Amino acid sequence: MALSPEQQAEIDALRASPSQTLRATAPGMERHLYSAHAVLDHGMVRVIDYMGDDAAICQAARVSYGKGTKSVQNDEGLIRYLMRHWHSTPFEMCEIKLHVKLPVFVARQWIRHRTANVNEYSARYSILDREFYIPAREHLAAQSTVNNQGRGEVLGDEEAARVLEILKADAGRAYDNYEAMISQDGQQGLARELARMNLPANIYTQWYWKVDLHNLFHFLRLRADPHAQYEIRVYAETIAAVVADWVPFAYKAFEDYRMGGATLSATALDCIRRMVKGETVTQENSGMSKGEWREFEGVLRG
Repeated sequence: MALSPEQQAEIDALRASPSQTLRATAPGMERHLYSAHAVLDHGMVRVIDYMGDDAAICQAARVSYGKGTKSVQNDEGLIRYLMRHWHSTPFEMCEIKLHVKLPVFVARQWIRHRTANVNEYSARYSILDREFYIPAREHLAAQSTVNNQGRGEVLGDEEAARVLEILKADAGRAYDNYEAMISQDGQQGLARELARMNLPANIYTQWYWKVDLHNLFHFLRLRADPHAQYEIRVYAETIAAVVADWVPFAYKAFEDYRMGGATLSATALDCIRRMVKGETVTQENSGMSKGEWREFEGVLRG
């Protein structure tokens, strides 16, 4: 990961000038403020600001009847209750603002989560850096034969080497042409907003991404899942580690009920009840399709 001199100077200045505040702070999150966490080959995630903590979640949940009894045990139990029963509003009381540097094709996946505020680096006004995501050898895989949107077996050495050479050569050639088109040396130079169309999807972009905890948990549930695409999953895993330090009670409940839990249909629950009674249940007498049964078996096996 490479930070620009300006970005590094900003980080150094902010970390060197701590501010006193009367608002609630989370010690675990304070350690992450203005620190860049490396992701992929040139990417990063850093916390710009945040609001709230575990106590803010409980405060919002208790607003209808006042403070009441309050202890660490009660706070954790309340948060687990809220998570278990799919309450969302109390978790919306916490927010986080991140600065993320990521490949464009990852950004296009990420932006599908439309419940955040986003401000992206503009290639209409600025010139993008010559930085491209080139996968590590072990992350080059063939198309999966069972999942139309996933990867299968890792490519062999010869094919992987050929693919890497193509990726590097195409990215470099596209950027050379990008520079040539916008250059004003002996020519008018094509507008940046037009020249950017020729850049590959593995070039890096940057954005500020602000989201509340409820919607962030939804993002993490999908993108930190082992089935998510590797390139976005590593960003989600990095953010998840930050969130675990920020709101430890809420994150533990999220891990337990969302990441580690499972949602079962009425048909699946009926099958489990039949199994508990000693009945032999198969796909043929379960009432499920082959796909549903396969997923059901996956839940039971863990």
